[in-house]
Amino acid sequence: MASIVPTVPLPLPRRPLDAGDPVREWYENALGWATAPGPEGLQLLTGLRFDVLELPAEAGRAVLRRLDPGCPVALQGETMRLLVAAGSAEELPGLLDWLEWGALPLDLSVVGAGGRIDAPAPTGAPDPQEAAVWVRPPEPGCDVEPTLPALTALSAVGGGGGAPGLVRLVETAATQCHRIRLRRACAQPLAFS
Repeated sequence: MASIVPTVPLPLPRRPLDAGDPVREWYENALGWATAPGPEGLQLLTGLRFDVLELPAEAGRAVLRRLDPGCPVALQGETMRLLVAAGSAEELPGLLDWLEWGALPLDLSVVGAGGRIDAPAPTGAPDPQEAAVWVRPPEPGCDVEPTLPALTALSAVGGGGGAPGLVRLVETAATQCHRIRLRRACAQPLAFS
């Protein structure tokens, strides 16, 4: 009888240190995250170590209370970006349907495998207007995966410690996004007045 050996994920290969780009160096060598050049600067590749749940910043502020303090969160303009477990992008449409939010328009989206987001400047770096910034920065030397909301059997029933389950996070985010849409709709004048 053959024994089953659990597979251990290997870290992504890191590029040699390049003294010319400290931001890329920080992401790739201190965090182990994949990067690529983008039209406006450095971008982070999603779907490898994490996916990104995007929602209006106003809704995201209410969601922050539900996240593990170590869960990285970025802000770019009026969009908050919550890092979630890799593979969550594929689960979001079905999860929204299961939670009975699928038929409603929400300002909630996810960036997964093959996607990119603008890399927020590392803490302490100068930030131009509308550039991505960290609300809760990642910690160098710490694996990000244990802090990210994920879809697990326990997350659907509210169990498990550590990071909140993806189900609870998406439910909270969808509720907050819907509240904002209702508030904005009520603030607009009636068409027939």
